[in-house]
Amino acid sequence: MTAASPNNRSDLAELLAFYASAGVDEALEDAPVNRFAGAAPKRPERTTAPAAPPRENKFPEQAAASPGLDASRVPDAPARSVPAMATVPDEAQAALARQMAASASTLDELRQHMASFDGCNLKFTAKNLVFADGNPEGSVMLVGEAPGRDEDIEGLPFVGRSGRLLDRMLAAIGLDRTSVYIANVIPWRPPGNRTPTPHETEICRPFVERQIELVNPKVLVNLGGPSAKTLLNTTEGILRLRGNWRVHTTASGVAIPAMPTLHPAYLLRTPAHKKLAWRDFLEVKAKLREVG
Repeated sequence: MTAASPNNRSDLAELLAFYASAGVDEALEDAPVNRFAGAAPKRPERTTAPAAPPRENKFPEQAAASPGLDASRVPDAPARSVPAMATVPDEAQAALARQMAASASTLDELRQHMASFDGCNLKFTAKNLVFADGNPEGSVMLVGEAPGRDEDIEGLPFVGRSGRLLDRMLAAIGLDRTSVYIANVIPWRPPGNRTPTPHETEICRPFVERQIELVNPKVLVNLGGPSAKTLLNTTEGILRLRGNWRVHTTASGVAIPAMPTLHPAYLLRTPAHKKLAWRDFLEVKAKLREVG
């Protein structure tokens, strides 16, 4: 397309037809304006802010180390608050956990030691220490893996949906929270309910083992694979472990019969396996009659 000549009416007619087909059907001004003929608009002048007075440099030796930098014009760095760093479990912290757990002569002392222990990184992301619930004089102690969201909020183990299912399972064999003691291998909720790492589990192991030793139940029930593997020193899966009596031996040499069974949270996801847990709890009921 060639440029239209202002003296050629046919060219102007074609140009106007092009504008009309493109949707240009209204003039912005009464008279045409040649935008290229006018002078370029004048840009506004920049206003320069007055220079701030130089601040006293508290670290002149650092400024002198930088070539071409005037030490008197180096501004002070703003003060920053450094958050507390979460502790990554290591052997030194694990040794401290074993020492603190062994020194507790009562459950109250053990709870105080756990509350003051800063060697596990999970403590810094959890809201509460979830120590235990129920009756420490009960014949049965149940141990799960780690607290969930509801447990972290209330500071008690098994208070959410899985806790309500556990209550019904206990009621089916004539027990409740006034006659059993409930705890977890891990007393602090992992962020996002993730699986605890082997380091986190190992560093918390001395506390739960001492807790079992102080309670000295007649029967131990391991709720779920992580609890069974940690306290029974096995690598077998829970579906192979469940329903078979094992033995948990305390540091003082006391042998406690232990029944691994399915975790209530797993049963909520897999209701068809509730019958397996029911058989396991019947075994627990029979064992209680046996041991008196």
